[in-house]
Amino acid sequence: MDKRDEIIELQYQLIDQLTSKNFSNIYQDFWGFPPKPPQESTPNGETAPEESAPKEEPAAAPEGEGDLPKENIEDLLKELDEYIGLEAIKDEVRDLINLIKIYRLRREHDLPTPDLSLHMVFAGNPGTGKTMIARLMARIYHSLDILSKGHLVEVDRSGLVAGYVGQTALKTAEVIEKALGGVLFIDEAYALAPEHAENDYGREAIETILKAMEDHRDDLIVIVAGYNELMDHFINSNPGLKSRFNRYLYFEDYTEDEMVDIFKMRCAKSSYHLRDGEAEETLRERLRFERKAEDFGNARGVRNLFEKILVAQSNRLAACDEITKEMLMELTKEDIETAD
Repeated sequence: MDKRDEIIELQYQLIDQLTSKNFSNIYQDFWGFPPKPPQESTPNGETAPEESAPKEEPAAAPEGEGDLPKENIEDLLKELDEYIGLEAIKDEVRDLINLIKIYRLRREHDLPTPDLSLHMVFAGNPGTGKTMIARLMARIYHSLDILSKGHLVEVDRSGLVAGYVGQTALKTAEVIEKALGGVLFIDEAYALAPEHAENDYGREAIETILKAMEDHRDDLIVIVAGYNELMDHFINSNPGLKSRFNRYLYFEDYTEDEMVDIFKMRCAKSSYHLRDGEAEETLRERLRFERKAEDFGNARGVRNLFEKILVAQSNRLAACDEITKEMLMELTKEDIETAD
């Protein structure tokens, strides 16, 4: 085992001690709410105050083995508030919850109620939290008795479209069957209706989905997601889509401050911290530079940068004769500059 392998092994041990999690899990829930800080790992050496740990998101129930537990709507709203950024999305979700509550009350009092379409279009760049919010919406709809199970089935074109005539409808129907009682989340949905491809099999998938939305209108929610302009083309490609999807949520890119907060959250979850203000300013400069790239990916770009910085830290520590616990936890200006 060489010096770098020893560094990595020490990092495994440190993370297991401070977070009781396997190292392979430290990149999960990247947009999630802030973690409970370790009790002895603050940068100044003082003991962090005790705080209640965030509630873990319920895992999807295995197919055929019952529904997810119904959660309190106030707890779900609290979780929503703790997400970094997404202020406009948070307002939209609260508005929708209030609309559903009043809709149900009117029905209980035998008052007329208009048709309420809860299918949604999520438009925005990659890494802006669309999948995270879709998963939360499934749990919210379950809490409000809109959905019987509250799970999420995520799919893209490859999971719906087959290579031969007639097979796409069967493949799509299988996915829909798994999604019943929950949310069918179709990422990059615009790929189902490519421009200038009238005979594309994706249109068969769309027709199958539209029929399922009507047949299972009381226990299936469909959320489609993708880039702003491409989603506009997708919705307008079929009259059925345009009539059923009238609720749009636009996901803005994260600001520089929000991306720094996301990075710090990742650090806290994994028992790291920036050494000083100089390291943080270097991080800001690096994010400012990298976000100019078309494929940066917002929070995913932050995650990728975080991983690169950990590699740079390991390379730096490999040259040290003695490595302390504090050194394993510090990320320096040098680490950020040399991360590649």
